[in-house]
Amino acid sequence: MVSCDFLDVVPAEKASDKDAFSSPKAAERFLYSCYGYIPQINMVQNCLDFSGDEIISPFTQESYVKFAEGVYTSGNLIISYWNDLFLGIRQCYLLKKNITSVPRIDQATIDSYVAQADFLIAYFHMLLIKCYGPVVLVKELPVLDTPKDNLLGRTSYDECVQWTCDMFDDAAGRLPATRTGSEYGLATSVAAKALKARLLLYAASPLFNGNTEYYSDFVNTDGSSLMPLSYDENKWKKAADAALEAINLAESNGYSLYEMREGDLSGYPEPQDLTQRTLRFTFMDKDNSKEVLFAETRKAGAYGLQPKSLPYLSDGSWNGVAPTLTMVERFYTKNGLPIDEDPKYYTPGDYFKIGQYEGRTTCNLNLKREPRFYSWVSFHNGYFEMQREGYNEGRIVTMFRKSDNHGKQNRSTDFSLSGYLVKKWCTPTYDTRNGFQNYPWPVIRLGELYLNLAEAAAEAGELNIAKTALNKIREHAGIPTVEKSWEGIATLTKDKLIEIIRQERIIELSFEGHYRWDMARWKELEHVLDHNPSALNTDGVSDEDFFRPVVVDRAWKFTSPTHYLLPIADSELNKNTLIVQNPGY
Repeated sequence: MVSCDFLDVVPAEKASDKDAFSSPKAAERFLYSCYGYIPQINMVQNCLDFSGDEIISPFTQESYVKFAEGVYTSGNLIISYWNDLFLGIRQCYLLKKNITSVPRIDQATIDSYVAQADFLIAYFHMLLIKCYGPVVLVKELPVLDTPKDNLLGRTSYDECVQWTCDMFDDAAGRLPATRTGSEYGLATSVAAKALKARLLLYAASPLFNGNTEYYSDFVNTDGSSLMPLSYDENKWKKAADAALEAINLAESNGYSLYEMREGDLSGYPEPQDLTQRTLRFTFMDKDNSKEVLFAETRKAGAYGLQPKSLPYLSDGSWNGVAPTLTMVERFYTKNGLPIDEDPKYYTPGDYFKIGQYEGRTTCNLNLKREPRFYSWVSFHNGYFEMQREGYNEGRIVTMFRKSDNHGKQNRSTDFSLSGYLVKKWCTPTYDTRNGFQNYPWPVIRLGELYLNLAEAAAEAGELNIAKTALNKIREHAGIPTVEKSWEGIATLTKDKLIEIIRQERIIELSFEGHYRWDMARWKELEHVLDHNPSALNTDGVSDEDFFRPVVVDRAWKFTSPTHYLLPIADSELNKNTLIVQNPGY
């Protein structure tokens, strides 16, 4: 879908509205409106996916910032997906009910639209499960005048997962494996299998798999448990099998990890290093990339992630979305090891001493790092790849001390709070004269599936399978295999390999909207949001002052176990007394 304005069209939801199904074109618009209920992750201000300790922003009014502050309750949601996603589910069932009444519509189109509607019903349930745990399963078109006593309550977590996986499987059997041209971004069998694999990985994780610590008293109105209270190791095997099935289906249909070739996009020469070019353009190059399995194709516009992350320019970028110092430290060294476990890297006492990067001063922490760091993170006296009038190099040098071009200066917003910026989601084709290029946002890509397989296989004790999948990501990222990196440093036991895979996942999927949910399912979110974020001293004018770690005055708060699941609005509970609230609210 080259231009996706049509996804924003939401026709009336009443089945009696003849206009909605008066012609094949009207039915097509109704189908696209079903996709319109998918939360738009590249509109960061309305998205919770970045509300961990991964990024920090001076835009305090935005939802992901407020969520990290833990000020939400069932009466003050800040943002909620509950109503919108259930509206989306209803929209899909309305399409299924009315599609056969459309004049002059052919059977192949009917079958295609119904399959896409079923995919979206599964996907909306999956998103609800991710946010709320056990949900209300909607298996048919809800009747608007259903008597109060006949309303549905929540279904147990395992049943929700199984029903949703079955829906994905069923839809996959009726969907094409690929979409091109104007259909790019619509549902495919590969996307269905990939999302099913992600759901099963979540279901096998500590938060949802035998978590008696948090959910032993989480019961339905009839007293039955809503969460599984017995740990089931076989769930990891199911997740690994699902990931492998999705990988095989994707690869057999031409999907692969993205590789930039010499001469590709020659009009945009930066970054010049081929590995860094590959890593940077994975997001943006939809014409050549076969890694993205399902994409968000709506435009983010002037208030999306790109203009909020680009270096401050008075003509259209706002310098605000930055990685925390903690996130910067999570990237590996060039040897493929954590900075505190690489014997050839600087000692912690030397991280913030001043060194040289291509003849300019920066701190040692920014030196000798892996290609993903240089591809995705902008640091002081490093580069930000972009086009700018008067510059022919295709990149600018970023400087973040208070009085520097991209520093805080006297602004209360529009500056980096940490002394870094995120480059990953900013296309090097951005031009200050012509604006930024929109591109499809990867909802799920093949790289994630390899990491899903690696984690699930390791947890299931299949260490060789895990290492093989993990090494595909590491080799693609330009770092040594896990065996080579850790040789002589640590033994790759099951526990150590799981630890490595988790850090690899944090790095590889950084800034893509996964981190908050991964830390939650690992039961680690309470440990990263229980303190204020760390940063370089952006009030510093000199190098010595700037390269000094500080704690930012940002009141993060996480209440465990309450904040692991989102609250359901009090108004919803008042309308349907069969729905029980999540623990702690």
